[in-house]
Amino acid sequence: MEREFLGKVEDNAAVRVWSEKVQQEKCDSLIEGYVSELWDFTRISVTQNSLQELKEIWDSWNDEIKQLFYSNYGDLPYLLDVKVDTRLFQALMQYWNPAYSCFTFGKVDLVPTIEEYTTLLQCLRIQVDKAYTRAAYVLAFLKKLMNITRMSEQWVSARIKQKGDSKCIPWKILRDLILAHPDVRKRVDIFALSISGLVFFPKALGHVEEAVADLFDRLDKRVTPVPTILAETFRSLNTCRRAENYSPLKELVATLRRDDITKEKWMMILQNLQEEDV
Repeated sequence: MEREFLGKVEDNAAVRVWSEKVQQEKCDSLIEGYVSELWDFTRISVTQNSLQELKEIWDSWNDEIKQLFYSNYGDLPYLLDVKVDTRLFQALMQYWNPAYSCFTFGKVDLVPTIEEYTTLLQCLRIQVDKAYTRAAYVLAFLKKLMNITRMSEQWVSARIKQKGDSKCIPWKILRDLILAHPDVRKRVDIFALSISGLVFFPKALGHVEEAVADLFDRLDKRVTPVPTILAETFRSLNTCRRAENYSPLKELVATLRRDDITKEKWMMILQNLQEEDV
């Protein structure tokens, strides 16, 4: 099975080389001297935040609160029930070409669009002609969190963490706030902020970073976050496809393996190996 899959990947690589060669000859899209940076086969680790606690909070809400959320933020809660097929995602990465920002399947090119993302979100409040842009003057992360949560400066300041080059707030803090906040509208806002940080822009696992808070803080002006989310999709796909720090040992350590196979079972498996199995 793996040999058959790798054969298809190699076929796709040939199509990609042909496509790039034609584009260069016609002086379309690719700059002179362009050299493909893609590996013939890319292995990536698919790591994501656990959304179980978010789902449990959503399930505990009554219809009135849920309708309030839908009217303000659209169909985001459905993301909590989407099961990510990691093997499908890892397979799809073999067909993504950053040169054209599209998937190439044989001679067919496909690319996610703003219209598709807008339809998926289904939020009536956002206006498609008012895209989010980062303002020249941006409120400090502290002030933005105060606006979103309606908590005091002292409370927010004590809970901001530094993760790498970004300031973040832990999801556990937001979770406790959603459960205990006296204002229902603020519970809904913080819940939406959490989905944005944990699903769309998961820079630091288990945390929501300041860039997400800036985008979220602007949603009150009914700007659409769709182009920003789409741009993040493209950035992530390009990063994955150009990954050069793949470590087989790291992947091996991270892979969950069964530990209930007996020695006798392993002996039987090894004794019956065929050439194609190896």
